Amino acid sequence: MKFGKRLKKQVEESLPEWRDKFLAYKRLKRLVRLVPSPPPPPPPRRRAAEAAFVRLLDGEVDRFNAFFLEQEEDFVIRHRELQEAVKKVAAGGRDEAAAEVRRVRREVVDLHGEMVLLLNYSAINYTGLAKILKKYDKRTGRLLRLPFIEKVLGQPFFATELISRLVRECEATMDAVFEAGGGRSSAGATAVAVAEATTTTEQGIFRNTVAALVTMGELRSGSSTYGHFSLPPMASPESDLLRCVLVADPVPI
Repeated sequence: MKFGKRLKKQVEESLPEWRDKFLAYKRLKRLVRLVPSPPPPPPPRRRAAEAAFVRLLDGEVDRFNAFFLEQEEDFVIRHRELQEAVKKVAAGGRDEAAAEVRRVRREVVDLHGEMVLLLNYSAINYTGLAKILKKYDKRTGRLLRLPFIEKVLGQPFFATELISRLVRECEATMDAVFEAGGGRSSAGATAVAVAEATTTTEQGIFRNTVAALVTMGELRSGSSTYGHFSLPPMASPESDLLRCVLVADPVPI
């Protein structure tokens, strides 16, 4: 699947309030087409076209960073609050009110799903930047991709270590809260319990999470186009969870 179609599909499968936060890939492609290809035109024309392209790229990175940091801060707070709620549920055991256990389950599942979506947001926008820069270099004979991507690697939206750690901790929290409610504790059983516990409203986030995991697997898988600017293969926890939810998911994607 071409990247433009993949991005469009991912935007459609994302949360409604996130859909205007992704890379403006079509607009960047239009700018690339406006940049003169060799032989070079008069310098002012090339400089103006390249400056417009780089301005838009810089603006996109700023947008990614602002959105990512806002979501990251919110997830840190929600994760801390949920850990406290889970402790209370676990301490109450089977005598804990069933409604409270269901509420905490839903919140844990939703938080986990949204954090996976943010990891996918980082991956797909990075991939889009790398691809549009490749198109630019191919058309112009310039070597803009390497220095720009080196700068991107140091940007907040690409620094996913904290969110990845929170995802792993959230998976451990899911085990604890499902055990407290009489659920199963293995990774596969937890994925099944997640699917069963999710109401019609929350199933949207669950479906989006599964779609995001599939996309991350595709973006990070080795292929004929795999190279220096490709993302590394999906880490074990995410790939294990993907296998579990694809088996457990009762809702068509």
